[in-house]
Amino acid sequence: MSLIVLCSAAGSPGVTTTCLGLALGWHRPALLVEADPTGGSAIAAGYLRGAIIPPEAMIDLALAEQSGGVLEVLPQVSQPLPDSPAWWVPGTRSHEQARTLLSLWEPLPPVLRSLHATGQDVLLDAGRLGLYGSPEPLIYGSDLTLLVTRTDMVSLAAARSWAETLRERFARSGGSSALGVLLLGEGRPFRAGEVAKVLQVPVLGSVAWDPAAAEVLSAGTQPPKANLRARLTGRAGWQDSALLRSYRGVRGAITGQLREIDQQLSVTGGGAR
Repeated sequence: MSLIVLCSAAGSPGVTTTCLGLALGWHRPALLVEADPTGGSAIAAGYLRGAIIPPEAMIDLALAEQSGGVLEVLPQVSQPLPDSPAWWVPGTRSHEQARTLLSLWEPLPPVLRSLHATGQDVLLDAGRLGLYGSPEPLIYGSDLTLLVTRTDMVSLAAARSWAETLRERFARSGGSSALGVLLLGEGRPFRAGEVAKVLQVPVLGSVAWDPAAAEVLSAGTQPPKANLRARLTGRAGWQDSALLRSYRGVRGAITGQLREIDQQLSVTGGGAR
């Protein structure tokens, strides 16, 4: 079982959409946790189009933490994601609830790792770095943390500052290989090699810039149909979109990196961070 955290240095680069896209097609049972302290579940409002009112999952977990019962409450507040084997823990309804969650973040990493008994991996949306109530213990206690950024100058300027902080924190814990960068829209305008050089963090993968397909996940729109050109080349619309193909590549890159980390730990005799 692995705990994989996605976060960003600047606002709205697509962390939640990417986390959701990865979870829906994950190769093992997956649990998606919305830990963004901003408030308001983007998955409930966007992908699910407000069709359900999510439970106060994070508040229930914070209350359970006081009695040591987080693991017992976690299945009760998890929700199934339609048409997939993935499950989802909704985030807070309001940013004002962020202070309520501060005591939850520290004990949560080992709880999420203990889900190995069910064969689950956890993908966690940590939102924007530096916000009050940010789940820092999860960011630095993950098996793999990915800094999500677009490749324009403004985004990279913000990412550069946070990349330095993340590098230092992971280096002190001996987990440098557990930190990577995930690009959204490589080549708009900078390429992976250029970004890695600027941030001094390896680029693990790239998500395609495909706004029409992304809106299926971010806004719950109907999947776009294949146009004539796509049909003539044997492509099948949404399921064969550039976005979903890139998610498959990123999943493979994540799996490979986690395998490499496990091998390093076995050689050094280390355990989970």
